[in-house]
Amino acid sequence: MFAAGQREMQQIDQYTIETIGLPGVVLMENAGAKVVEEILESMPCPNPKIVILAGGGNNGGDGFVIARRLVDLGMAPFLCVMADRTRIKGDAKVHFDAYVKRGLPVSYFNERDLQALERRLGEADIIVDAMLGTGVKGVLREPFHTVIPLVNKYADKSCVISVDIPSGVNSDTGKAEGGAIKAAKTVTFVFPKKGFFLQDGPKYVGEWKAVDISVPSSVAEDLNLKMATVITPDLAAQALPKRTPYGHKGTFGHALVIGGSRQYAGAPVFSAQAALNSGAGLTTLAIPENLYPILAAQHPEILFAPLQEKEGHFAQEAIEELSSRLKAFNSIVVGPGMSRFRRGEEWMKWLLSALHAQPIVLDADALYLMRDHLGEAQAYPGEVIMTPHPGEMAVLLQTSVQEVEKHRLEIAEAFAKEHGVYLLLKGHRSLIASPDGEVYINPYGHDALGKGGSGDVLTGLIASFLAQGAAPLESVIAASYLHAKAGEEQAKRLSRYGVLPQDIIHGVREELRKMEKQL
Repeated sequence: MFAAGQREMQQIDQYTIETIGLPGVVLMENAGAKVVEEILESMPCPNPKIVILAGGGNNGGDGFVIARRLVDLGMAPFLCVMADRTRIKGDAKVHFDAYVKRGLPVSYFNERDLQALERRLGEADIIVDAMLGTGVKGVLREPFHTVIPLVNKYADKSCVISVDIPSGVNSDTGKAEGGAIKAAKTVTFVFPKKGFFLQDGPKYVGEWKAVDISVPSSVAEDLNLKMATVITPDLAAQALPKRTPYGHKGTFGHALVIGGSRQYAGAPVFSAQAALNSGAGLTTLAIPENLYPILAAQHPEILFAPLQEKEGHFAQEAIEELSSRLKAFNSIVVGPGMSRFRRGEEWMKWLLSALHAQPIVLDADALYLMRDHLGEAQAYPGEVIMTPHPGEMAVLLQTSVQEVEKHRLEIAEAFAKEHGVYLLLKGHRSLIASPDGEVYINPYGHDALGKGGSGDVLTGLIASFLAQGAAPLESVIAASYLHAKAGEEQAKRLSRYGVLPQDIIHGVREELRKMEKQL
């Protein structure tokens, strides 16, 4: 499944209409019919009060179809047209005329009747938003600037269903300048829109569902469109490393986690535990030596490599101590809890030069220590995975968090290509970019993951799948999905307030059990 922008959807519509020969009025009829199916599934009572707000463009055309079909089902929707009827054109006009020529009831928005409209919205069980669609750019104009807050006022009471995209959300950027409809559900056509996952989009989209309106599934390939891929459960299951029932601990790889410091003893432990609980045969944790007595006693399942330290951090001699053992590992993690320390940049360069081209995951302060040495990461002979959150990404790019969040897709793609790395840009909707320009969007996860140690679990999952033989891109896809789904499912049991890193690890095992059935 892809995430499309306005331009891609215009190309898809044009191709379907002109090359395949399905008229726009047919696509609009199909779209309206699919939304009606979702309305029927969402009905809170047998005879719900339904308000349909329709604009004058194609999104409004979908609304006219929805109103007509609901009437045919014996319902009595209140249709309010938010545009002058003389400005309704094209395919939308065909369906508008089909509605009014039957003598079906229709109301036209008038500021003088605002209280009457608000009364209708307050009484509604279902509100259908078919006002603006994917063409929104910039600040909202009237009457939408006035009506959208009215709808949102009753969003907690009514089931608000947006058609294609919540009115006010930019389909390319997710920006909602001046606000947008807060939908409980968005019924979108062909593909989800990029804006669902960017900037303000996730605040407004609610649950979304992409429905078929008779556009062939091959159309993106036929048009050679380059779009981000949305991660699905099937895609994540396919990305998991496959296990043989005849394997042993050596079969499933050996992951090394290098991290920890006086202030942050727990972070590397979360990574190591996540690696073991997701299938790695062995996991070794390299830590400053003073942490060893405490951690080794508490975690007998983990192997340890205590290294020389200075002032609570790794000493220069730690690299030499570790170098003779490095060939034994199938994947390397550097950074969880490592903190920043004097000559840390040199330490990182020495470490990279001592490795044997194993795939390496750079996380947390390893990213900070590499910020001025990205050339060394690019020159590393093995695969490099970087897992920054927006603040760390801003440091790498020497820009602001606001700029990172404003251009997440473009930044992720450009950075991965420029530096030849696999990038996992974390956030509410994490992005994955590969050196050859592939971009993936993880549509799962929420605030339950917003807690210290959560990212360390994710890092350990990536290392585990790398150690088990999965390719870097597949490892990051599978790990990102599992991490997010585990957080969501654990929140149902513990609340979104109370999910800890250990809970996420437990949830990962539960999700893997479910996914085993698909393998």
